[in-house]
Amino acid sequence: MEEKRVPPISFFDEATDYKRDLGLVESLSIVVGRIIGSGIFRTPGPIMALVSCTSLFGMVWLIAGAVTIFHAICYAELAAMMPRSGGPYVYLKAAYGPAAAFLRGWAMFFVSETGGIAVVALVFAEYLNEIWGICFMAPFSHIHEILIALGIIWVLTAINLFGVFISGVFQNIFSLMKIIAIGIIIGISFYANGSFAHFTASFLPDKFSLGSIVAVGAALRLAFFAFSGWEGATYIAEEVENPRKNLPLSLFLGISGVLVLYLGVNAAYLYQVPAAAIAQTRGIAAEAMKAAIGSAGAILISIAVMLSTFGNVSTQVLVKARSWQAMARDGLFFSGLKPLHTRYRTPNNSLVAQAVWASIMLVALLIVYLAFDIKSDRSYEAIISFFSATGAVFNIMTIYSIFIFRKKYPDALRPYRAWLYPVSVIVVLALLASYLVITLITAFVPSLLGLMLTSTGLVYYWWKRRRR
Repeated sequence: MEEKRVPPISFFDEATDYKRDLGLVESLSIVVGRIIGSGIFRTPGPIMALVSCTSLFGMVWLIAGAVTIFHAICYAELAAMMPRSGGPYVYLKAAYGPAAAFLRGWAMFFVSETGGIAVVALVFAEYLNEIWGICFMAPFSHIHEILIALGIIWVLTAINLFGVFISGVFQNIFSLMKIIAIGIIIGISFYANGSFAHFTASFLPDKFSLGSIVAVGAALRLAFFAFSGWEGATYIAEEVENPRKNLPLSLFLGISGVLVLYLGVNAAYLYQVPAAAIAQTRGIAAEAMKAAIGSAGAILISIAVMLSTFGNVSTQVLVKARSWQAMARDGLFFSGLKPLHTRYRTPNNSLVAQAVWASIMLVALLIVYLAFDIKSDRSYEAIISFFSATGAVFNIMTIYSIFIFRKKYPDALRPYRAWLYPVSVIVVLALLASYLVITLITAFVPSLLGLMLTSTGLVYYWWKRRRR
């Protein structure tokens, strides 16, 4: 009789040195807070510029939402089975071994996750600039935007050094404020004078071609970024009460609610602003409110967006630092990031190191801007393009790990099983693979740079193994 495969306790049990101070409300707030940040306020303009018509614009958002829901269906099985802090890092280590998990963590730290922190902090500064321009008739420079983003990163890192309970309360407050902000946009936009003709004026592209498909793929890169972060609660699984139940539930409730809000707010934008104008603006929320109720509305919504992005950076700072600590705890990253604060039980060294690298990325962007005189409105898209392909590769590996675990550990505790398995997993893998191919076609150089920086982790991993 074949012996049953028993999963390693370190992957599958709930023992932890962290404090479990976060309930379902906090987990849900983290999911909502991680998703709603800069994306829905910043990406509609570039998406419309790529697809140039309202039908493809709507299709991009529907596809991104559907893929995210299917993605979460698969992810929930992993989160409930392995309630360990670190998110995808933990799943990859259990499925493929330490080398693959280390590269994912390396990419998260040096490419994707700290890049996400830098991007959203930059959007906070952009909307502050919108208010400044309205009030003083002249916006400040892109250099000042980057300096303000640096300040935000360090302020929010400092807040997260003093315990997860304080951070959880902070997430609840700002997640609620984000929902209210989007509700304000939707309500005022449809209450004020607008035009449903905007939905049909540029409804179809001039002609359907391969270029249309490529444009949709490129636009999906931005839409996926707007939905990104939904897995944020899995990064802090060891600080969540009853994680096997609360983590999957927070994923489904959070993503479903955000999808409804996103569809509503994009319709509100289009009701107030025609497609051609949306394609020309960075701050579509401010433009929609300005069209609805004038400059006062633009100021109010810019403040609301600033609050939203401020809270999103805080959530990112909170959850992502747990990955670096988990890697260091396993001996796969810089050992100085392993300790937890003796009083607050927070990974303070990881928090500070994360802030340092995010700051370096912003400073590098500033140097490039000064040296090459790049357009300031391309900074946001440039950072997203830099880490999109890398993230897609590891997302594919993470979802495929479900097949590995079903075979390798058939008797592991699975409080939740992916709906429609294996069809749901295959669908997600196919969509992610298609997205990766189109990303490599439409953003080859940034994608290549991101993949090259990820591969440098092999050097560190080899050196670490030699030292052992």
